[in-house]
Amino acid sequence: MLLCLDVGNTHILAGVFNGENLNIRFRHATNMVGTSDQFGIFLRNILQANGVTHQQITAVAVCSVVPGINYTVHHALNSYFKHADVFVLQAGVKTGLNIRYKNPAEVGADRIATAIGGATAFPGQNMIIVDMGTATTFCAIGKGTEYLGGVILPGMRVSMESLKSNTAKLMEVDIERQKAYLGKTTRESIQKGLFFGQRGALREIIGGLKKEQFKGAPTTVIGTGGFSHMFRDDNIFDILIPDLVLQGLKTAYEMSVKTTVAA
Repeated sequence: MLLCLDVGNTHILAGVFNGENLNIRFRHATNMVGTSDQFGIFLRNILQANGVTHQQITAVAVCSVVPGINYTVHHALNSYFKHADVFVLQAGVKTGLNIRYKNPAEVGADRIATAIGGATAFPGQNMIIVDMGTATTFCAIGKGTEYLGGVILPGMRVSMESLKSNTAKLMEVDIERQKAYLGKTTRESIQKGLFFGQRGALREIIGGLKKEQFKGAPTTVIGTGGFSHMFRDDNIFDILIPDLVLQGLKTAYEMSVKTTVAA
């Protein structure tokens, strides 16, 4: 079995693949990782709770955008999954993508993983992948493998926390789908702004990328990440794939194995 870990700024998204099937999926708060022993024990315990022993994990694939906890995570894996092959998606790893960034090393490992996942799911197609987590990111992929570039803006929770932290009277609110535009309380007004502001940004940026990069050619728009489901009914995404980053990590690991065997 393959354990995949996407280490993000807010959560660590994890999943266990048994062959092609994603059988287990769970999250852990990034700021609650603790020591390597605490994280290693957490992983073992949650696997056991789902009927999987740590000995059944033969490989672990990791991508991270949080350098400060990389040592802790890697030490936990080396200590509590000693028998498993550990693969890290990072600069220099074979991905099958032609990255057109001025400095390819700047592209976050999570964005590379989602791009690989999209290329695997929709080979040869133009794509815009929108990942809605701590940040909302857009990746433009041409003909399945050309990573053309992207757009990054604050995610919904970051925007809400910024309002709370930088104003005297604005508060934290629940982030929920909204029906009407007008709020009748401060709390409602913030909720309206978060939802409709993000929806407007999604439509503007996706429309601009389609026109600028793909010149009206058919383009598949993929939504992923924790907040993408809120826009399921807004005709923004062609498809939602919540676990796209995990699927991409799995493919990246399989590519590394093939490369190693070929060498």
